[in-house]
Amino acid sequence: MSRPLRIEYLSAWYHVMNRGANRNKFFCKDEDYDLFIKVLEEACNLFNVYITAQCLMNTYYHIVVNTPEGNLSRFMRHLNGVYTQRYNRKYKKDGTLFRGRYKAILIQVDEYLT
Repeated sequence: MSRPLRIEYLSAWYHVMNRGANRNKFFCKDEDYDLFIKVLEEACNLFNVYITAQCLMNTYYHIVVNTPEGNLSRFMRHLNGVYTQRYNRKYKKDGTLFRGRYKAILIQVDEYLT
């Protein structure tokens, strides 16, 4: 059974989150946070996406994303994929880093963020 398609909107705001596979840490050192932020900045520039808030913990992350071009899936595929590749190269590992598909909640009302 295929997974359902995500409906993406132009200029939409999303609360996006993901966690490590098996709840494993994917931010082990301060430099891992720096690497993630670097990949996040690269992805924002590449896909014209804006981040207004982020919470990076050892085993998960949350970000608030604005997608003027309605390209959340492409942005997230790049972010998760490139970070996983660089993390695995650094620690000489292979395989998945995240538990699977990210979760994205469409922010429709201002009260969601308060």
